[in-house]
Amino acid sequence: MDHSLKPVVLLDPSPRNNAMIFREADRQRLNALADIITVEEGSVPDAVVDACLPRLSAILGQTALPQARLERAVGLKAVLNVEGNFFANIDYAACFARGIRVACAAPAFAQAVAEYGLALALDLVRGITAADRQFRAGTERYGFKGNAGVQTLFGAPVGIIGFGNIARKLTALLAPFGCPIQVFDPWLPDAVLREWRTAPSDLHTLLETSRIVFVLAAPTVRNGGLIGAPELARLRDGSKLILLSRAEVMDFAALRAELRSGRIEAAIDVFPDEPVPADEELRREEAVLLSAHRAGGIDSALKNIGEMAVDDLELVLRGLPPVRMQLAHPETILLQRSKPGLAGRI
Repeated sequence: MDHSLKPVVLLDPSPRNNAMIFREADRQRLNALADIITVEEGSVPDAVVDACLPRLSAILGQTALPQARLERAVGLKAVLNVEGNFFANIDYAACFARGIRVACAAPAFAQAVAEYGLALALDLVRGITAADRQFRAGTERYGFKGNAGVQTLFGAPVGIIGFGNIARKLTALLAPFGCPIQVFDPWLPDAVLREWRTAPSDLHTLLETSRIVFVLAAPTVRNGGLIGAPELARLRDGSKLILLSRAEVMDFAALRAELRSGRIEAAIDVFPDEPVPADEELRREEAVLLSAHRAGGIDSALKNIGEMAVDDLELVLRGLPPVRMQLAHPETILLQRSKPGLAGRI
C-alpha cells in the first residue's frame, strides 16, 4: 500500500493502553492498515486530537466527540470504543445522521465473564468456598456430613435476566449440565430466545421457579433497581443469585437484608461504589461470595479488544459495517446509562 494513501486513525485507548489491548500481530496489522496517531500511555492530548480531526478516517478509543469536533471530522467513518460500554461523551445523534458507525468492545469480555459466572455457580451449589472456610476454622465435616444442604448443577433450573453477549456464552457453557434455562429479556422476541433453546419468561415466574439466577442485564434508564425487595422475596429458599452485569440493576439494601436472613446465597462481582468501602457490611456476610469486579478483566479478554477493533477497522475502511464489536443503535443508545469502568475511576 502506498504510504501516502493510507488512511489516518486516532488510537486513544485510555484508561487502557496499547500494550494492554494489542498482541504484537494485531498491532502490526493495524500499522499496515493506517497511519496511527497515538500515545503509549494516557490520553491523546486535546490539542493533538483537534489538529488531526479533519484527516481522520476512524477513532479507536473513547475520545470525547461533541458536535463541534464531529463537524471538523469530515472524513470520519467509525468510532470503535475499546471499552465495554457506550458513554455519554459522544454526540450519537450527529454520528447517526452522518452514517458514522459507533461500536464498543463488549463482546470481547463475554466468554471470560460467562466462564467466571459458571465458576461462581459451581462454587455456590457445591459449597466449595464455604467448606474451605470451615476447614480453615477447624470445623470441617467429612464425606456426606460435609455436604449438608449442597446441591448439584446438573439439571438445576436456571434463570437468566438479560440475554446479551455474556448470557449467550453462558448458555453454551451450561449445556453439558442439562439445565432447563428460562430467560427474561424485554428487548428480545420470544423466537430469538427459543432459538437458543431457552424458555422465554416473565421476571416473576423466572424468580419463583429458578434454583440459580444470573443477573446479566445491562443498566438502562428503565431498569434501575430492577431486582428489589419484592423480587428477591420471590426466590425460593436455598436459591443462588449471581450478579455479573452492573450494580444499578440491583437494590443493594434489599439484597443485604435478604442475605442476612440466610434464605438465599449470592455471588457478587459488581458494586454501587468501587472500590468497595472498607465498612461495607457484605464483607461480613457468610452467605455471599465477593469478587472485586474481576470477571472479565483478564489478559486474553483484553487482547480480544485489539483483535476485534482491527478486524472491524479493516471492514470499515473497505466500506463495510463492523461485525465483531457491538454496534450502537439509535433506538436504544439513549436508553443505556453506562458509566466509565473501574479502571477509569481509580
